[in-house]
Amino acid sequence: MGKLTIKDIAKEFNVSISTVSKALNDSYEISEATKSKIQKYAKEHNYKPNFNALSLKNRSTKTIGIIIPTMLKYFFAQVFKGIEKTALERGYKVIACISNESYTKEVEIIEMLSNGSIDGFILSMSKETELKKEFNHFKETIENGTPIVMFDRVAAPIDCDKIITDDFNGALNTVEHLYKTGHKNIAFVSTLSNLHIGEQRLLGYKKGLENVGLPFNEKLVVNILDKDYKEYEAILIPFYKENKIDGVITTGESAAVAAMKAGLKSGLEIPKDLSVIAFSNGILARHSSPKMTTISQHGEQMGETAAKILIDKLEKKHTEIVTKVIKTDLVIRDSSR
Repeated sequence: MGKLTIKDIAKEFNVSISTVSKALNDSYEISEATKSKIQKYAKEHNYKPNFNALSLKNRSTKTIGIIIPTMLKYFFAQVFKGIEKTALERGYKVIACISNESYTKEVEIIEMLSNGSIDGFILSMSKETELKKEFNHFKETIENGTPIVMFDRVAAPIDCDKIITDDFNGALNTVEHLYKTGHKNIAFVSTLSNLHIGEQRLLGYKKGLENVGLPFNEKLVVNILDKDYKEYEAILIPFYKENKIDGVITTGESAAVAAMKAGLKSGLEIPKDLSVIAFSNGILARHSSPKMTTISQHGEQMGETAAKILIDKLEKKHTEIVTKVIKTDLVIRDSSR
């Protein structure tokens, strides 16, 4: 049996739900005998009140819970900025938590905030949750009447609003752009190959090659998984030595910075011999040297859209479930020719 609910207790004693509720809240309307009987039963069976359920069902906190997987990606900071801006405009506060890519932490945060502290969630799944494919905590939250809007890393089986990046076409268009600007040997460097967004970017890269008539070469795909950032260069320097490469697409900015540094250390001039383009358009891109060409994911716009959808749902302005795809743009700077 799952968690004991007020309904179960009511059934046990053949009384109404409101009687149980009043007994547990020590209301003077209920006789002492009934009260102690119900309270004792609840205690013995580890009954924990689900605040969502009864008393707070109609109470709104005007607060949104935000869960992001990591603090280390500028993209998530941009999304947060967009959420906060829209929430404030519409009179909502936000509570932000970091799951640190951990499934357990994510479950804990959701349990902690679902006790009536917030009206709804905007979240991006932790890496571990996606790998485990454990989505029950999302399902239960939604079933308990707390809506969730997912962004970027979303759980396909969960029926909720989603905001995603057009990862596939983002990569495809970048390959076509590199080809048009004279590149023939285009590598793909991924730090997300075990995540859906990483898969989509790789598929887009393959399709892009096919579209321009370049052969796909397994050797030109580098998967750097769960490695510390400091190790990226050490992996890429030998990669450049073994393969003749004139263009690199990376799934994130730190990998792109490493790709540029490894290129320079291998005696390649950027962008004369090697063009580097990264997904996500953040601080690193603007301050790297040379300045980095990026596939901009419009994090702020993503955050604004997520907040608007959640608040509209909370205010009953829309009920249908939507998936919005945010198109990417190529922001051309100095790391590509």
